[in-house]
Amino acid sequence: MLFQDDFSRPVVKISIPGIRIIEENESTAIVSVGAGVVWHDLVMWCIANNLGGIENLSLIPGLVGAAPIQNIGAYGVELKDVFHNAIAIGKKNGDSKIFEADDCAFGYRDSIFKNEIKDEYVITTVRFSLTKRDHQLKIGYGAIQETLDQMQVSTPTINDIARAVIRIRRSKLPDPEKMGNAGSFFKNPILPISLIKKLQDAYPSMPTYELDSNFSKVPAGWLIEHAGFKGKRNGSVGMHEKQALVLVNYGNATGLELWEHAQYVMKGVHSKFGIELEPEVNLIH
Repeated sequence: MLFQDDFSRPVVKISIPGIRIIEENESTAIVSVGAGVVWHDLVMWCIANNLGGIENLSLIPGLVGAAPIQNIGAYGVELKDVFHNAIAIGKKNGDSKIFEADDCAFGYRDSIFKNEIKDEYVITTVRFSLTKRDHQLKIGYGAIQETLDQMQVSTPTINDIARAVIRIRRSKLPDPEKMGNAGSFFKNPILPISLIKKLQDAYPSMPTYELDSNFSKVPAGWLIEHAGFKGKRNGSVGMHEKQALVLVNYGNATGLELWEHAQYVMKGVHSKFGIELEPEVNLIH
């Protein structure tokens, strides 16, 4: 999320703890997690207990309760792939409701919680369906395979995948304890393959990730970089020098200045490629 202005109203932070297995058989386990658990702590707990499914989501900042709202994802895996259900409390009447996967309208960095019922519920518990054996490893996205090769891992485990993802993220993303940032600010555009072929005629090096026979995803970071914004600084704001997708505050920028720079980048990408970037973050003002 990005606060566009100073926020004077009270803020309630969800700090509900707890990670436990509530149901299991020989091959899978249902893990119930409090909404206040740090996401990466959950990933490490799952790996320590040989539970597979979220290792590709290592080192994503934030809390577990936010994960379904955003349908977080990275390196070929999304939360919806392992989502079992979530418990939420209605803000108007305090009633508890269970949201099954089909109720959540999960999309690319999207869910019912960001749209139709935005601000109506507070998620208190999220439950995940994870594998206990025969883990389906996802190593074909991004630089995971290359990093495993560098690590001299030929038969990777879920722990190896997590280690590789952590190494990749630390190599190109700013440490939030040292540099304030608004994270990966834009969604990767999903475009018709017919349009992508036209773009690749002009930009042969443009990478894509095929979703189905009709649509592919184009990395927003590549578009931003090739529009000239990677590492480009405007006062106290800029896109990160190692990962053009990350919007950085060099120390003195306001939330409004960050948003204005994001809009500047959006206009630049549209001018060069004819592609509309869409913010991934939740703008608060």
